[in-house]
Amino acid sequence: MAKTKPGKKDLDSYAIKGTNKVVKGISLLPRAVGDCVLMRPSESEKPPYVAKVEKIEADHRNNVRVKVRWYYRPEESIGGRRLFHGAKELFLSDHYDVQSAHTIEGKCIVHSFKNYTKLENVGAEDYFCRFEYKAATGAFTPDRVAVYCKCEMPYNPDDLMVQCDGCKDWFHPTCMGMSIEQAKKLEHFLCSDCDSEADEKRSSNGYPDSTVSDTKVEPKRRKR
Repeated sequence: MAKTKPGKKDLDSYAIKGTNKVVKGISLLPRAVGDCVLMRPSESEKPPYVAKVEKIEADHRNNVRVKVRWYYRPEESIGGRRLFHGAKELFLSDHYDVQSAHTIEGKCIVHSFKNYTKLENVGAEDYFCRFEYKAATGAFTPDRVAVYCKCEMPYNPDDLMVQCDGCKDWFHPTCMGMSIEQAKKLEHFLCSDCDSEADEKRSSNGYPDSTVSDTKVEPKRRKR
């Protein structure tokens, strides 16, 4: 932890004014991390900023300031929001800042992508992060992620996807010519490639062809 300047003292925590919530910074304990917070934007019509608290300190007048590492929303990045970005997705940036603790409005939780997809219910305080972001260059880490479906898009946890019983890949119902309502009623599914292969095998064995409408698909929200 960086040394505190003369006249200042490190604080372990800060009580958010008007609430019963307490914010903690990064401690000296191994693998300890600071809380994630919502911070009041300069423009009232904008959503709150999201940041990870790195350090909390007070000066001789007891003015409390926090060192934070900002999360960026996709629309705040150089490339902007894309179709595969989730509504609650954030990028952990390399942009650090010092702000008055009075601008903290509340706490939130920034989950890993894997843990976020396992949530039974997503609350207002739940976000997720799967990329780190360099604010100056717009570069991401990792710079490549797995893609799915015929459209070859990364997974968006807000979108319903269905898994093919043959190749085990995941597909958007709309890319397969199905509505969301149809997909939710099905229990088994073969993508067009696997269904064609199945038809060829049935034909070569003398069995009549069957259509996808004879099968059902189990809707999935999580990728492999």
